[in-house]
Amino acid sequence: MPTFDFRFLVEASLPAVREFHHDTRALKRLTPPPTLVQLHEVEPLGEGSVSRFTLWVGPLPLRWTAVHRDVSQTGFTDIQAEGPARRWEHTHRFTAITPQLTEIHEHIEFEHKSGFWGVVTRMLFAYPNLWLMFTWRKFVTRFFLRRSAATVGHPAGGEATMQPLPAPVPAAKR
Repeated sequence: MPTFDFRFLVEASLPAVREFHHDTRALKRLTPPPTLVQLHEVEPLGEGSVSRFTLWVGPLPLRWTAVHRDVSQTGFTDIQAEGPARRWEHTHRFTAITPQLTEIHEHIEFEHKSGFWGVVTRMLFAYPNLWLMFTWRKFVTRFFLRRSAATVGHPAGGEATMQPLPAPVPAAKR
């Protein structure tokens, strides 16, 4: 069974990372272009919560139903109940490195169907494509967490200026 792992650090507290992922807008934010996501139903993240959406990859609609389990302070798993793959289980784990530095570990286990959708998922979920998708997610997650941190306490409700960021983490620690 194929697996994929991706780890990265964000300069944010574990609670901030958790809240970012609990936001019902997260899937739309984390989906890289040119893929479009159409949300049909997104329940607030909790044990047994369901998300129904369609990923549009060009003219191809990938209809997906995800059920969440193992929801905790340090992550969650989304499982494809219906969708293009035979099996898709995506675990998100958050580990506090320091009070303001968190590691995000994405782990996916999946299996392909046979036939047309098997060909589609073999192309879409090939390692280079997953790496590009999660690299996009890394940058988007960092952007939104920086934006959130910079606007905390702003009287306009978080829609204004950015504040200077702390010095970046050395590349050797990423």
